Amino acid sequence: MSPTSAPLGIKGKPHRTERGQLSILATELPRLISPCLHDLPTDLQNNEFRIRNRHVDLQVNRRAADTLRLRSSIISEIRSFLSINGYSEVQTPILANTAGGAVARAFATTAVEFPDRHIELRTAPEIWLKRLVLGGFENIFELGPCFRNEGIDKTHNPEFTTCEFYAAYKGLPGLIATTERLLTTLATTTDQLIKGPLNSLPPCEIDFARPFRRLDFIKELESAMNYKFPDLAHENSEAEITKMFKQRQIRLPKHRTLPRLLDRLSAEYLEPLCQGPTWIVNHPECLAPLSKSFVDPETQQRVSARAELFVGGKELVNTYEEENSPFEQRRKFEQQAKYRNEDSGKGTEVDESYLEALEWGLPPTGGWGCGIDRLVMLLSGTDRISDVLPFGNLRNVVSLGSVRRDTADSGGASP
Repeated sequence: MSPTSAPLGIKGKPHRTERGQLSILATELPRLISPCLHDLPTDLQNNEFRIRNRHVDLQVNRRAADTLRLRSSIISEIRSFLSINGYSEVQTPILANTAGGAVARAFATTAVEFPDRHIELRTAPEIWLKRLVLGGFENIFELGPCFRNEGIDKTHNPEFTTCEFYAAYKGLPGLIATTERLLTTLATTTDQLIKGPLNSLPPCEIDFARPFRRLDFIKELESAMNYKFPDLAHENSEAEITKMFKQRQIRLPKHRTLPRLLDRLSAEYLEPLCQGPTWIVNHPECLAPLSKSFVDPETQQRVSARAELFVGGKELVNTYEEENSPFEQRRKFEQQAKYRNEDSGKGTEVDESYLEALEWGLPPTGGWGCGIDRLVMLLSGTDRISDVLPFGNLRNVVSLGSVRRDTADSGGASP
C-alpha cells in the first residue's frame, strides 16, 4: 500500500536482502492498481469522521480492525465447538406474522405480496428452532441477526447477533456445564490471539475457572433488600411490588408490569454482584414464559428452570429447560400477552400455531442463547457495542447519509 492507501502492483522475482528480509527484485516499475484521491491520515480523533468513514478508520486504527478480526474468530470457534459436539447449524425465518420468543417490542413491516398482512422481524429464533426439534432435529443451533425495536445505549443495539442452540433430553445442569466449557475454550482462544496476531487488544482479565458462582434470584433479593416478596403468582403482586418501589424510592420502569419491576430489582441489586462469571438461577415464572417452571421448596414461589450468566455486571447467556406442555404454554402465553399489551398499549395475540405444534410432543429440551456482540465486547475489552459492529450501531448506520461529506482533514490524534 502507498501513503494514500492506493494499492500498488510490483512485478519481479522473490529474493532476500543482505539482512535476510524476504522481498521482491522488481523487473518493472510499480503500477497503480486502483487510485485513491485522499492522503491516508496517520491518526484519527474525530469520532464523527471515524463513524462515517469506517473504511478509513479500519485502515488507520489497528485496534478497531483487530476487534473485528477477533469477532470473526469467536464466531468460528463457537461454530466449531457446537459442530464437534454434534449440533447441526440451521437457518430459520427472520420475517413472520409474529416476532415470537422474547418479551420485546418488534419491528413491524409489510410485504408487497401481502399488503394487508402485518409482518414482524423476529426478536428471537426460539420458536422456529423448537419446531425443528419437534421434527426430529435433536441437536441444532442458529447464529444470526435478531431485531428489537427498543433503545440504543453502550450495550444495546436494535439489530444484534445471537447464537441459540437446542438439545433434546438436556436439562439445566447439562446446559450450564456446556456453557462453562464453551466459555473456557473461547477465553483460551482469545488469549492466544491477543498474545499473537491481534496484540493491539488488551488481555482479557476475567477468570473463567469452573465452576462459576451461583445466586438464587428471589433469595438473594430478599436478603439484599430485607424484604419478603408476596406470592408472585397472585394477581395483586404487581400492585404490592409497585407500592414497595414507591416506599423505598426506587425508580419505577416506564411500563410497570411485573416482569419489568422484577427486572429493575435485578439490575439494581443482583447484577452489580456479578463481576466475575456468575449464574443467576430460579427466576420468577413471569420472567421466562417459554421455560418449564416449578415451586421452589425454599421460597414457595413458582420459579423457572432457568439460568442467566452475567459477567462484568452484564447478561451474557440465557438458558433454560423448555416448556413442552401445550396446556402450560398456553397459560404462560396468555400471561405474556397481558404484559405485552400493557407495554405497547395494543392487543397481542397468542401464538396458536406454536401451541398446535406442541401438541405433537416436544421432547424434554434444553435451550440456550448468547448475544455475540456482547460476548465480543467482553473478550476484546471493549465497552461500546458500536465498536464490535463493522459499521457501528443503528444510529451510526442511519445517519451515514444525513450529514455533509467529511474530508480526511478531519483526522487528528488517535483516541
